[in-house]
Amino acid sequence: MAAETNLIKKADLARAREVEFVELFGYSVKKLMEALGVTRRIPKTAGSVLKTYKAKGTLENGAVAEGELIPLSHYKVEPVSYKEIVLKKWRKATSAEAIVERGYDQAVEMTTDEMLKDVQKGIKKDFFDFLQEGTGSASGKTFQQALAQAWGQLQVLFEDNEIEAIYFMNPTDVADYLGSAAITTQTAFGMSYVENFLGLGTVIFNSSVPKGSIYATAKQNIVLYYIPTNGADLSEAFSFTTDTTGLIGIHESSDYTRMTAEDTVISGLTLFAERLDGIVVSTITGDNTLGTLTVTSTAGSTKGKTSVSVTPAKSGSNTYKYKIADAAQTVTYGKSVQTWIAWDGSSEITAETGKVITVVECDSSYKALKAGSQTVTAKDED
Repeated sequence: MAAETNLIKKADLARAREVEFVELFGYSVKKLMEALGVTRRIPKTAGSVLKTYKAKGTLENGAVAEGELIPLSHYKVEPVSYKEIVLKKWRKATSAEAIVERGYDQAVEMTTDEMLKDVQKGIKKDFFDFLQEGTGSASGKTFQQALAQAWGQLQVLFEDNEIEAIYFMNPTDVADYLGSAAITTQTAFGMSYVENFLGLGTVIFNSSVPKGSIYATAKQNIVLYYIPTNGADLSEAFSFTTDTTGLIGIHESSDYTRMTAEDTVISGLTLFAERLDGIVVSTITGDNTLGTLTVTSTAGSTKGKTSVSVTPAKSGSNTYKYKIADAAQTVTYGKSVQTWIAWDGSSEITAETGKVITVVECDSSYKALKAGSQTVTAKDED
């Protein structure tokens, strides 16, 4: 007896899985483009080459005598070949035995989802590697200072344009700040981002950015360049399921000669900045110099107590730690003082006259920032 009309067959389900795969990728890319502010999507045409641009020129001497002709300073924007976009191809095959052992969902569908994540990782890495080639530069001791300096450079680079700034940084560089700040993070393409971060623009956090570096550019400088996987040329020879964007294609098939379920994925997608000189690479230099605290010790109000004062006063959320010993403690910048005794900066301290108290100002990770020592003077009698 022939199969019933409209019976849902295996091939129909495979197609549904393909559609789900490409729609998921397309949605993720859409969210990424929203976060990046990308408005230009350039599909590759036959023979085209991806280029970025760099401005160069010479400023003439501005000391011009009265009535003399002011010389022209000449600048030009030159194209710099970035690279030819490549259609990347991936394939995986799952054996019949693996499907029988683990079930179809685990053996095929879960591994296909994992492949999608890895494709996304590769696109992100290529983008961050490219941003590292930016020719603008800035620096600051802290991430906030480095971020502010990058913002300032962008205002100079794009002073004739109204821009929205976007920054990329390693999450560990701002972990302390994020732990105490009331901010709302969002996710796109496997990356976390915050809009209007410190009032300077959108910040994207990703571990692909080297620790200690901040990449900054204008949202308007970022372009999505891609090979349409649903283009006529490819469709003439291959059958791939794609979404309306054509950014990624997938084809599922069964190889009966080897008894494997195969998935072939293709994508030619890159994010780049049109102007290399419009990318600022800002460096968090840090401050590896231990600050100095002036510590004084006077007799306390009761026997065995000393009244200690410290200048300058601690800043922000920093705290004090102290240790009493026969001699001053050796403290270096960044040394952990977690096991030292906490002090609120005002309470009298139990100590013995003649001993030495070392006071440290430390951050939330108990890393020493400043230190000072003084011989203890305690009250000997009530």
